[in-house]
Amino acid sequence: MSPLPSALRRPLRARVRPAARRAAALTPEETRERALMLRLLSLLVQYPDAELEAARPVLTATALALPPSPAAEHVRAFTGWFTEQDAEVLEKHYVEMFDLRRKSSLYLTYYLHGDTRRRGMALLTLAQRYRALGWENGGGELPDHLPVVLEFAALAGPGAGEAPLRQHRRGLELIQHALTTADSPYRHLLAALLTLLPPATDADREAVARLAAEGPPAEDVGLDPYAGGAFAPPGTFVPPELAAPTLAPPPGAPSASSCGSHAHSAPHTHSAPHTPGAPHAPAQPTGDHR
Repeated sequence: MSPLPSALRRPLRARVRPAARRAAALTPEETRERALMLRLLSLLVQYPDAELEAARPVLTATALALPPSPAAEHVRAFTGWFTEQDAEVLEKHYVEMFDLRRKSSLYLTYYLHGDTRRRGMALLTLAQRYRALGWENGGGELPDHLPVVLEFAALAGPGAGEAPLRQHRRGLELIQHALTTADSPYRHLLAALLTLLPPATDADREAVARLAAEGPPAEDVGLDPYAGGAFAPPGTFVPPELAAPTLAPPPGAPSASSCGSHAHSAPHTHSAPHTPGAPHAPAQPTGDHR
């Protein structure tokens, strides 16, 4: 995604099949206004690089021109702060809020599945949802990164396009809670987004309070602290449990006694998405370099 000012002046890309738009129960004007709001949120919640910083006057003017609504009030509160900050201050604050804190990471599947194989499967399912509606994320980010999810919602419309946001509402609530606790102006963007989603239920609030107290899981890949999708809202896709490994040798294979003292080979390890708040592991050397 490229946060160019012209992205707000030209019509949104029409790369989504018409069938994906028919579920919207809004007027055409309301649908356009909602798409503009989601697109604006997608831009504002991105890392404030030089391109986004240069676009601040256009983004602020767009926020001021939004029709009156609770979401618009929150966006204008954010852009008022955003416009006045030095570039270095913006970059440092963004990294502190979203890259160094587990409870305000912008990778939504992390709150449902933690560092488990289930998260990898959920990422694959989300990417397949995008492709099924005719959209490809060309920005290089994971499909659950909030700016990506917001852009998809803006393009695909209130029905299928906003489904990932509704399914990850509890994670969004946790991010907003963490940003509010940290007194970050980014809390206004999450608050604006939450006003566009269905109201939270008692079960939502209980789940968010529990996760806010415990924090997102930090277990190694393969350990699932939310077995059965306990944190997942109703209707959310929860990948099935992985089958236990088969320990019996296949027919015709040599028995353990006939293998002698041959050394066992190291087991194959599965890679996993990067853990929010954790550094990337360095690449392991190969071969014999002397």
